[in-house]
Amino acid sequence: MNFKNSVILITGASSGIGYQLAKDLANEGAQLALLSRRVDLMDSLASELSSKTKIKSYKCDVTIKNEVAESFLKIKKDFGRIDIAILNSGVAYRSSVLNYNSKDAETTFNTNVLGAVYCIEQLLPEFISEKRGVIVGISSLGDGKGFPKSGFYSASKAALTVLLESLRIELKKYNVKVITIKPGFIKTAMTDKNEFVMPFLMSLEKASKIILAGLKKDKRIIEFPFGTTLGAKFIRMIPTRWFEALANREPPSKKR
Repeated sequence: MNFKNSVILITGASSGIGYQLAKDLANEGAQLALLSRRVDLMDSLASELSSKTKIKSYKCDVTIKNEVAESFLKIKKDFGRIDIAILNSGVAYRSSVLNYNSKDAETTFNTNVLGAVYCIEQLLPEFISEKRGVIVGISSLGDGKGFPKSGFYSASKAALTVLLESLRIELKKYNVKVITIKPGFIKTAMTDKNEFVMPFLMSLEKASKIILAGLKKDKRIIEFPFGTTLGAKFIRMIPTRWFEALANREPPSKKR
C-alpha cells in the first residue's frame, strides 16, 4: 500500500492514535481529511502539518449520522475522493456492576460500532462501484473475552472486529481491502485513566510505526505488541473456569 498522494480520512484525529497517524502519514506524503469533535486540537494539528501536505479538518461527531454524511460531502468537494479510511474514533469506560448504567453502554456502542458503520455506509457505494479503496478499523486485543469492569468496551470491540471480518470477506470480490488493527495498551489520554499497571504499554510513536508498516504490507489483521497478543491468544484457549479465576484477581495498581 502506497500512502503518497493518497487521500486518507482519519476519524478521532484530535488525539491518541489518530493524532499520531496523521503526523506520520503527512511525512509519508498523504493528503489528509481529519474528523473529530474537538476542533481546536484538530485545527492546531492541521496548521502544524499544512506545510507538508494538503490537509483539512472537519468538526464531526461520528455518533450522529447526519453529521457524518455532511462531513463526507465536504471531503468529496475538497479532495474529490477518499482512498483510505482509518476509522479510529473510540471511547472506553471502566465501571463495575455497582454503577452499571445503560448511558455508558449507549455512548460506547454508538462511538465504537455505529460510528464506524455510519462512515462505512458513506464509503461503500463509491468503493464498490470503482472496485478500489481501503477501510481500516481500530479494534482491540481486548475483543476476545469479557474482562471485569470493561464489558461495554470489550463487547463493542468484539462487535467491530466481527463486522470488519464480515466486510473483508464480502468486499474482496470488489477489490476493497478491509484491515483490522488490534492494539494492546497504548499510552494515550484514554489509557492514562486506568488505575492498574498495563503490561507491555507502548508509546504512540511506536504504535503508529507498527500500524503503518502493517498497512504497507497489506496485512489483514495487525496485532501488537507481541507480549499482549500472545497473552490474548492464550486466554482465549484456556477453559472458562480458569479465565474466570484469573480475571477475578485484582490487577496491580499503579504506583503513585
